[in-house]
Amino acid sequence: MNRTNSSMPEGDEGIRLAKRVAAQAGCSRREAELLIENGAVRVDGQRVEVPQARVTAQQTVEVDQAAKPEPVQVVTLLLNKPPGIPFDAPIARLLVPAQRSEDDSSQRPTLQRHFANQHCFTPLETGAGGLIVFTQDPRIERKLVEDAGLMEYEVMVDVHGEVGPQALHRLNQSPVIDGRAMLPAKVSINRQNEGITGLRFAMKGAWPGQIAQMCDGVDLRIAAMKRLRVGRVSLAGLAPGAWRYLLPHEKF
Repeated sequence: MNRTNSSMPEGDEGIRLAKRVAAQAGCSRREAELLIENGAVRVDGQRVEVPQARVTAQQTVEVDQAAKPEPVQVVTLLLNKPPGIPFDAPIARLLVPAQRSEDDSSQRPTLQRHFANQHCFTPLETGAGGLIVFTQDPRIERKLVEDAGLMEYEVMVDVHGEVGPQALHRLNQSPVIDGRAMLPAKVSINRQNEGITGLRFAMKGAWPGQIAQMCDGVDLRIAAMKRLRVGRVSLAGLAPGAWRYLLPHEKF
């Protein structure tokens, strides 16, 4: 978070940035606050997103003339979670400006408010990696919650050894997980080499531990697991540990 009062002369506390912007831009105090929160204001060349920050008369305040005074839009973030990190830990460890993907084509400015009140409705086991979704958007939250049992997830699972026809047949049957009858998954062999078989799971719902229990049921030991897709939204292009904004045309 940028602050503007660290280098102020002693005894000179300045005025609120929102008041300065309102006077300079000829707008209301509330409109000035919205401009600041949207990252449209720089103080001495540094973007400041805090309306209550204080500035002195000697400091230079610049306002982006193309910016509109509107509420900061809620956003959805897509993260490639590395294995070994609990799904809720990335809020503090990985959902930070420095981890934004270089290939993010959304053209959104990275704002501090985009990381507040983010919630994950697509959990992954700690040992698994791949796509998880964080959102502030009530519409997307409702979609992920209400359609959770019908939305298709694609997961690549590496298991030790070979997978025979009988085991593959059983993996494609309707499993009972933690006492719940689940829809059958579509499981196919993606590759086999060096003692590892790569399985592709296309399954409805994302019940934690489901794939592990399915593999245990046919005596398969998991070596690695990576989620590639949530609904119609793909992991493609995201490096491990990187995040990007959900694009306007992308739908789950």
